[in-house]
Amino acid sequence: MAPHGPVHGTWEPAPAARWEDAFLAGNGRHGALVLGDPEDDPVIVTHHTLVRPNNPPADTRPPRLAAALPALQDALLAGDPTAAERFTDGRPLRWVRPFHPAFRTRVRRPPGGPALPVRRSVDFTTGVVTCLSGQRRSEVFVSRADDVLVQYVTEPGPAVEIDLDHRLPGVPPDLMTGRGVATARRETVLTLRARYPDSPLGYTGLTLLLTDAGRTTVTASGVRVEGARRLLLLTRVRRHEGELDTAGETDELRALLGDDRATDLAALHARLLARHTAPHGAAYRRVTLDLGADPTERALPGSALLGRPAAGPALLERLFAAGRYHLLSASGSRPPRLTGLWTGDWDTAWSGAHTTNANLNLQTSSAVAADLPEVTEALARLIRDQLPDWRDNAREIFGARGIVAPSHTDGDSGHTYHFSREYPLHLWTAGADWLLKPLLDHEEATGRRNPAVSAALAELALFYEDFLTRTRPDGRIAVVPSYSPENRPRGGSWGAVDATMDIAAARHALRAAADRAPAPDAERLRALADRLPPYRVNDEGALAEWAAPGLGDRYDHRHLSHLYPVWPLDEINPYDTPELAKAAHRALELRGSENDSAHGHLHHGLVAARLRDPARTDDALGRILAGDHFHASLMSAHYPGRDVYNADAAHTLPTLLVEAFVQSTPDRLVLLPAPPARCPHGRLGGVRTRFGARVDLSWSPGEYRAVLRPDRDAVVELIGPAGTASRLVLRAGEERIVGSVGSVGSIGSIGS
Repeated sequence: MAPHGPVHGTWEPAPAARWEDAFLAGNGRHGALVLGDPEDDPVIVTHHTLVRPNNPPADTRPPRLAAALPALQDALLAGDPTAAERFTDGRPLRWVRPFHPAFRTRVRRPPGGPALPVRRSVDFTTGVVTCLSGQRRSEVFVSRADDVLVQYVTEPGPAVEIDLDHRLPGVPPDLMTGRGVATARRETVLTLRARYPDSPLGYTGLTLLLTDAGRTTVTASGVRVEGARRLLLLTRVRRHEGELDTAGETDELRALLGDDRATDLAALHARLLARHTAPHGAAYRRVTLDLGADPTERALPGSALLGRPAAGPALLERLFAAGRYHLLSASGSRPPRLTGLWTGDWDTAWSGAHTTNANLNLQTSSAVAADLPEVTEALARLIRDQLPDWRDNAREIFGARGIVAPSHTDGDSGHTYHFSREYPLHLWTAGADWLLKPLLDHEEATGRRNPAVSAALAELALFYEDFLTRTRPDGRIAVVPSYSPENRPRGGSWGAVDATMDIAAARHALRAAADRAPAPDAERLRALADRLPPYRVNDEGALAEWAAPGLGDRYDHRHLSHLYPVWPLDEINPYDTPELAKAAHRALELRGSENDSAHGHLHHGLVAARLRDPARTDDALGRILAGDHFHASLMSAHYPGRDVYNADAAHTLPTLLVEAFVQSTPDRLVLLPAPPARCPHGRLGGVRTRFGARVDLSWSPGEYRAVLRPDRDAVVELIGPAGTASRLVLRAGEERIVGSVGSVGSIGSIGS
């Protein structure tokens, strides 16, 4: 039967032939890639903490360059365009520690049986990945409640062999491993110990296997189970230094089963699943998108939908749902990496890092509006844990108090040590502001300030007070050195003066810190912010990427760092700063797509949506859909043609769809600012605003209806689809409905 509403899951009629096509599950700590092959049933296990040592400790400290900073500033201000290229301690480029998989669990059937049809699926509402083949059924989920990977297999066959296998692509040949097997009645404990070469660090995987009947015997690599009708596997990974108390870890797994381990495995599985689905399902269902897609198209497998990008609404519904599911599943102890929480290869592109100069920022950008505080909490946890290292960056590189965030981090170390002549990422000072922005938005949405966020802002302001000490001839502050990721100006080099993003970040951070500071400190911080240079409009009428005169723009680039004041800051917008908004729109028109990276297209679309340009918003979506950017798993790739497994598109596409229909600030609500032409009607439910109301919006050609449910009093400016403004008074607990007929078709665009 064809579905009559959006499909909250996806399916395929065959096993995954590549790990990139495996269906995904995760709880923000452990991850699982489920390939769905009934003959082998491999499940690749990952964990956020698994990063391989790759550098001597001395090479992972920030460079000690503070003493040379004044000379660099003098040279740049005197007009030496290449001075920053010499601002280094001479080390070669060092990548952060690469993220890698742990191992795969295998439940293998003997070869030679009949080939049976396979149907594999993932249910986004429960996080359960299922594989059906004949009478055999395998279900996998990663418990958000119990932090364990659960696999439940019914009718596995007359005999199966079960083991933990570390031999995944790219595994170091000198990785030291050892296995252990302990059996007792219906219970078996499988262990896999691994230690990195030339390091005391390693990790251990443990699987507690329960059977309902039959005979278990030890094999060379694991166990052979004969005659069982049900199998229950509980798996965890621990990264550690030295020895791990595996007995204690095993006892913790046993404790999850309670005192009735001898009861029916189906009941044990159901209890574990119920504990998981309560928090997972509640989080996933908070926001929904219904574009009124064709029920026949909704019923298609994901790969079939991806092969028909013109299907439009059905594909966007599926990708929106998958993006929310994957983002939630990847966020917990850490926010998502470049690969989310998943990889099946030890040679992960760009180390599978958290890259903070666009990628992580884009991936987490829907957290507030799409009501996923789990994502915001994971980001806050990363910031909290790395603040000591950020202080080291400020002190060692800039000789300053306060904090400076790195462009790349493995999730543990927050030191800046990944940089080179072409990518002088150690010069970039805007990172902390961008990372803190979602936490500030979350505070606005909830109406509650977080003391930890206030403290981090105060430290960031301290950095700017120490760093922003040089002036331009006009008496304005000069941001020097300055860097616009990952571009360089015409007439200059990568390290320059007054990058627009650096100016915007400093101004935003200083003003945000001033809002929380006592009066004398607040006045000082605001005065410093007011002395920062204005943005520059170049000879082509575009917002320049560098405010310093003489630095020309290079337009064909994947990053849009200079449009940071538009998105995510809202400092430049069509309502308060229309002339600067026109200049920003001109900059967007001139921007090329360089290598067609997914994050570049979606970043372009987000800026276009803020500037009320539905055509460009729609074009950004179209390029992603037509560019073959998604695997059958509905996880995305960095480049077209499914080249390089990468979560940017998967996690950012929901943000673009939300922002095309609903935008908010603490005192403004914008409805249908840039609806894509491929979405002529639909319903977006549960969107959270920064003034404390949730919004359900429905629209069709010529009309719209929005239901607002505020949890506190607010007075906001309502901007309708035609760009007209009105005053909206909201009272806590009182539902408010707004809408109109005949307006959606007359949406204005700055570019028109």
